[in-house]
Amino acid sequence: MLRLAPFFFLVLSPAGRAQSVPVFAISPEEGSIKFDVKASVAIEGTFDKWNATFTVTSTDAATGVLDVKIQANSVDTGSGMKNGKLKGKDFFDVKNNPWITFHSDKTVQTGPDTFAVPGTFTIRGVSRSETLSLTLFGKGTGVGTVKGTMAFDRKDYGMNSGIPFIKIADRVEVTLDLKVKRISGPPLVFQQ
Repeated sequence: MLRLAPFFFLVLSPAGRAQSVPVFAISPEEGSIKFDVKASVAIEGTFDKWNATFTVTSTDAATGVLDVKIQANSVDTGSGMKNGKLKGKDFFDVKNNPWITFHSDKTVQTGPDTFAVPGTFTIRGVSRSETLSLTLFGKGTGVGTVKGTMAFDRKDYGMNSGIPFIKIADRVEVTLDLKVKRISGPPLVFQQ
């Protein structure tokens, strides 16, 4: 019985209990992930199938980790020809690289409602460091919207080709509109 006493002390003492942290849900049905590329013929679209998670290890917002996983095959520009070209080996290469992902390394609060979220962006099997700029709407309410943008150079990811008769810029801008809800735990603490 004496050998069990230290175990019970750890389990029952405040230091031994798991600390309560906020838990969040992001609903793809209410959000969107879009992209836009300047071109002689507009190339913009959405991804219809994706999911995202935001997890924290404490109530400090700076501990937040954002993970976004997009099915590359779900690209929709409104044009079958553009969709087919983007899914092909010259662009997303969905047959060999079905996922486009972003995994944040940290969350840096840059203003009362703004954040820089550096992380690893992977497309076509190529991973590079990129930064999402996020704005939070509804802070402190438990339900909010996170709007973000990230720009990258498509040629850095091996997308060097073009589309016949269409001049395409190298810069791609991605926009996120995420609906986030705290489903349990205490609220996040932000810098003032």
